[in-house]
Amino acid sequence: MIIMAFQNNEDNIYPIDAFIMAKEAPTVKLQIKKYYNRIYYCAVVGSESAKQKVYFERELIPPGK
Repeated sequence: MIIMAFQNNEDNIYPIDAFIMAKEAPTVKLQIKKYYNRIYYCAVVGSESAKQKVYFERELIPPGK
């Protein structure tokens, strides 16, 4: 069985359940719910019924910045 490098789920820099913001909307607080194939699946904090948002790592702002 061959596993491609992009399928590695251990290369993320933000842990699951971390609070983060996206560059497109820096005022909206997000919580990372899942990381798969270098994509972060995030929920909007305070709006759990809304659809999850999907981001690449380069589209996120590190906490504290």
